[in-house]
Amino acid sequence: MPSARRRPDDSTPDVGNTRARYRRILRFAARHIVQTWWFELVLPRFGLAKVAARGRAARLTRIAQRFHVLAVDLGGLMIKVGQYLSSRLDVLPPEITHELAGLQDEVPPVPFDAIRRLAEAELGVPLERAYAWFDPTPLAAASLGQAHRAKLSPIDAADMGYDEAVVKVQRPGIETIVDVDLAALRRVAGWLSRVRFVSSRVDLPSLVEEFAVTSLQEIDYLQEAGNAERFAASFADDSRVAAPEVVWERTTRRVLTLADVTAIKINDRAALVAAGIDAKAVAKQFATVMFDQLFRDGYFHADPHPGNIFITPVERVTDAASPASRVTDAAAPAASPDWRLTFIDFGMMGEVPDSLRRGLQQVILAVAARDGKRLVDSIRGVGILLPSADTEELERAMAELFARFGGMGLAELQRVDQRELRSFAIEFGEVMRALPFQLPENFLLVIRSMSLTSGLCSSLDPEFNMWDAVEPYAAQLLRDERGNIVQALGQEALSFAGTVARLPQRLDALADRIEEGRLVANSPRLEQRVARLERTTRRIVSAVLFVGLFIGGILLRLDEPVWSMALMVASVVPLLHAVLAGVFGRRGPG
Repeated sequence: MPSARRRPDDSTPDVGNTRARYRRILRFAARHIVQTWWFELVLPRFGLAKVAARGRAARLTRIAQRFHVLAVDLGGLMIKVGQYLSSRLDVLPPEITHELAGLQDEVPPVPFDAIRRLAEAELGVPLERAYAWFDPTPLAAASLGQAHRAKLSPIDAADMGYDEAVVKVQRPGIETIVDVDLAALRRVAGWLSRVRFVSSRVDLPSLVEEFAVTSLQEIDYLQEAGNAERFAASFADDSRVAAPEVVWERTTRRVLTLADVTAIKINDRAALVAAGIDAKAVAKQFATVMFDQLFRDGYFHADPHPGNIFITPVERVTDAASPASRVTDAAAPAASPDWRLTFIDFGMMGEVPDSLRRGLQQVILAVAARDGKRLVDSIRGVGILLPSADTEELERAMAELFARFGGMGLAELQRVDQRELRSFAIEFGEVMRALPFQLPENFLLVIRSMSLTSGLCSSLDPEFNMWDAVEPYAAQLLRDERGNIVQALGQEALSFAGTVARLPQRLDALADRIEEGRLVANSPRLEQRVARLERTTRRIVSAVLFVGLFIGGILLRLDEPVWSMALMVASVVPLLHAVLAGVFGRRGPG
């Protein structure tokens, strides 16, 4: 990472610590890659697939548990990695995602002296000059930074019209830790991308780069400040929603100063009741606002957990110094005149570009037409399926989906036996995980945002139904697209007519090739080449098997000495085959 990004301080991790951290991550990955390779690839080759399958769920759970411990111990970006992996239902088995779902971004706070030094280095002035008061006790501490309450200096307060603020300060040395963690993750992704079983199903280097972009954005507070202003602008004429103002005079890439908009946490039911606010109305309003962000603005808050949303009672606005007045909003009539939703923490934002929006429209149209093949094609168009995907099984599953549930409206679907729905969901999930399938970054953030929204709304209102909130938007998409259906059918008709017109010419060409014998030419030479290729492939497999067993034995020599010796002894067999097959193979024909 360019040196211009850093301002060294005495809290930056030393080289020895960063190297130890890097090696520890790689050791963890190598050990479990070897273990997985042994059970999932080696044992099935010796007819022991059932043995490997029996303990698969327990093995995956143990791996996730060990990673959970590692992430909590190392902190930094590894907690974010665990949270990220827990959301990748598209590429990871449920044993892993379920175990990592509870990983919380809570770490011990940084000593105030280190926070002071970093903030003063960034702002260029002593903390006492930058703020009239700065609370040394953090309001919240996380793996990438922590927040403190403060009061603006008299000059800044006069400019902004208020003095209460919240200051986010990056954890000292976090950039170095992020660099080390990303380097380790890229190394592990490079290892796995050379395994055909993995590379044919998931593009791991792309996933790591996707995660890297999100992580680097989260530690750039100038970008977060810009996100906050853009979000506020999206709701400038909507008094249902508010966001904190940015104090740009006291904001840098590693220090972010915002108006203090602290109010009632959205999931604090007791406080909502005490303020006379209906929790069910909050759930409905929150869901509506989140779908407005997705379908109207195309720019949405991708981390709407309870800690990032407050309910601000409007009646508390009495003067310029009150918390509710320090939000960017407008005077348009609100759906609820008594309170508004105040969002904070804009480090993780998502966009729905026009291309993705059009792709989602095609998905909805395919579902409306109950056309399994068209639905699979539209999913591929969105970028969810990798080019290597064999979609025949998926098309069959989609056809079964439409046959069983396609004729039902949303209300009818809710009355279906939950066991039947669960059974089909399990079968369908197995089909999806067998495919080279992953969600594009934008779509992943959509799912994350909607998942958090659904969970939060359900906690506020046990009877909340997400379908009721999404149905109007889905219906609008269909209405918007309906005018293009006739044109699309016309284009398909022209395409079909062109194919029919070219068919006789193609049949004549095929007949000529058959008569000339070009379809079966050179078959003896081809058979020789195939045989040679098969021998070479077997030698390569043996060589790879030898290397894997030998390295696995070395990696396990400290933790599992018995397994280590067994693997190193077993590596002799594929080594002999790789060497001797080459010697004797050269004597044979071809």
